Amino acid sequence: MIRAWRLMSPVPQDAPDLERFVEDVKARLERDAWASSPGDDGSRVYVARAPGRLDVMGGIADYSGALVLQWPIREATRVAIRPWGESRISMTSVGPMRHERRCDVPLSLVADPQRSYEEVRAWFAADPHRHWAAYVAGVFHVLAREHGVHFSTGASILIESDVPEGRGVSSSAALEAATMEAVIAAWNVAIDPRMRAVRCQQVENLIAGAPCGVMDQMASICGEAGSLMALLCQPAEFQGTVQLPAELGVWGIDSGIRHAVTGADYGTVRIGAFMGYRILADLAGLPVEPAAPGGHVRVDDPRWHGYLANVGVDAYECVAPELPDAMDGGAFLARYIGTTDPVTRVDEAQRYAVRAPTAHPVYEHRRVSEWAAILRGDDPGAHARRLGAMMYESHASYSACGLGSDGTDRLVELARAAGSARGVYGAKITGGGSGGTVAILCEAARGGDIVRALGRQYATETGRVAHIFEGTSPGAARTGAVCLTMA
Repeated sequence: MIRAWRLMSPVPQDAPDLERFVEDVKARLERDAWASSPGDDGSRVYVARAPGRLDVMGGIADYSGALVLQWPIREATRVAIRPWGESRISMTSVGPMRHERRCDVPLSLVADPQRSYEEVRAWFAADPHRHWAAYVAGVFHVLAREHGVHFSTGASILIESDVPEGRGVSSSAALEAATMEAVIAAWNVAIDPRMRAVRCQQVENLIAGAPCGVMDQMASICGEAGSLMALLCQPAEFQGTVQLPAELGVWGIDSGIRHAVTGADYGTVRIGAFMGYRILADLAGLPVEPAAPGGHVRVDDPRWHGYLANVGVDAYECVAPELPDAMDGGAFLARYIGTTDPVTRVDEAQRYAVRAPTAHPVYEHRRVSEWAAILRGDDPGAHARRLGAMMYESHASYSACGLGSDGTDRLVELARAAGSARGVYGAKITGGGSGGTVAILCEAARGGDIVRALGRQYATETGRVAHIFEGTSPGAARTGAVCLTMA
């Protein structure tokens, strides 16, 4: 017997990919091609989507409290959740971007609020074939621990995504955000968009084990189509959206070089920045006390409030000569006890760059603040060259930190060579660096053709497929979740 399904509410018009996915989910349900449980009629399904993002300005300065500007892209992750009567969360990931993946997670692992984050993280980390599921099932555990949500039964979850993984466009944040949106709808949990992003960040930090900042999750949840999301990461102060002038547009080109925020480069640069803050606090005479075992401290900091971004360029330049270029972890711990970063640990056997990772957020915050001020001022299009110049400065600063790559550097070179005469104003690496995607600021009328030409030239030179990110879409909070019910 074929069972008919109907929508309880319309799909938002600005999310055509969600409408297509909903129709696919309906077809699966009506063919009985999606698991149901004999213990529950599974009569409702909740569907949500969340986009990836281009990091136009700000990037790795987010964990140091900088202002960031993020562009939600057209590519998105879509999630359908069917609560059922079984004591497991069954996940299936399908779609054109990757081979089908499946993972079952015991409900008892993630629904128990007394179970520690360390224990849950260890379970996912124990098998590389199930680590991807931490970004999905981790949402349940964070909601159980932080909001007291009672999950008496599990769910069957279908996932589809066209956000490429490891390309610096926040595939993990899109997965977390879409899952969060569907779960809070299915279990009728009221959480404001900002806090949803913070909880998604906790999924990534505490369960997936990636020491990311919060900008990716905020962009995926709070972004609006056609606008830059402005976020002051202290820790997550949403400052609305900033419009690009009509004559400018943003594109992205994937370098074809995979990166991961769990990788050593991103992690060591982040640790180096927090080491730098700790040294600056010592130079400033700020009171410090041990916070917890494992090399962490608390700093009484009424001056900078714990964020490198607040140090300011002038003050930083006065003390920069006293910062070491690099420092062994053991020597640092012996002298300074630890850092204020709760999601990383200084390895006493590792040598860390310090000065460049410390300088980056100080100067980047000033660059991003100027970017936002230009866009909010009169005739921002007249300042396109200055906007582009700051993107090139940001890219150079990534390279100084050791987060460049031959592919992203070449794409930036191609953009610079094209120049403003062809309508290309600026370019920079996005996100965590060490590969991934380059964001490009172009003249709106010619940008698409020029960026595609740059992508073809890059592909010819390198043999790598250069995916072009073009277009924009709304964040998860804007589209919400839609409900399918059995007719």
